[in-house]
Amino acid sequence: MFTGIVEGTGRVERLERNGAEARLRVRGGLLGAFRRGASVAVDGVCLTGVEGGPGWLEACVSSETLSRTTLGLLTPGRRVNLERPLARSDRLGGHLVQGHVDAVGLVTSVKPEGTGARVRIGIPPGLGDLIVMKGSIAVDGISLTVAAREAAWFEVALIPETLRVTAARGYREGTPVNLEADIIGRYVVEHLRTHRQDERQAGQVTREHLARHGFGGTEEAP
Repeated sequence: MFTGIVEGTGRVERLERNGAEARLRVRGGLLGAFRRGASVAVDGVCLTGVEGGPGWLEACVSSETLSRTTLGLLTPGRRVNLERPLARSDRLGGHLVQGHVDAVGLVTSVKPEGTGARVRIGIPPGLGDLIVMKGSIAVDGISLTVAAREAAWFEVALIPETLRVTAARGYREGTPVNLEADIIGRYVVEHLRTHRQDERQAGQVTREHLARHGFGGTEEAP
């Protein structure tokens, strides 16, 4: 579990494809002494280190992760956001982030706003229900607040500190970004979807039962 408070950035050293999977190597000062099996969020994607040393690690990236995130697009030298897992004694400065990316969005505009920037991100179909005004969202692992919202996009405001510490300072029109919706909203939406589906199925069973007993149309059973 993470908080979306990016601790710093690292650089991709290599991404090697191995069939449907890949092996990613990242170097960054905050990685410290490597511990096999440790988790780290790379651009908001929770990965497990399988090999490494002081200041670097390698992780296997599954085909599922490659299909849902931007990791497959990484190239040597690319700067990535890094965050270590939340410790029980840590303050929750951002919001609860799992590192389970929902989809990839696309930066459509970056405009100066005060001393920071305003970024608009286009979203794929199906993700809109999980994004609400003033709600939290993780963009490349950065905990941000939704500042504006329409059916096909949302906007976030980036303060100077965010631009300084994270890779967001490199955002340009057309930059793909990893999106993870707030976990609470995700469960609420999924519950409502399942509830509606269960109601429809129950209604269908009731209609079929009545039909088998000679009732149908608008007539009511005695």
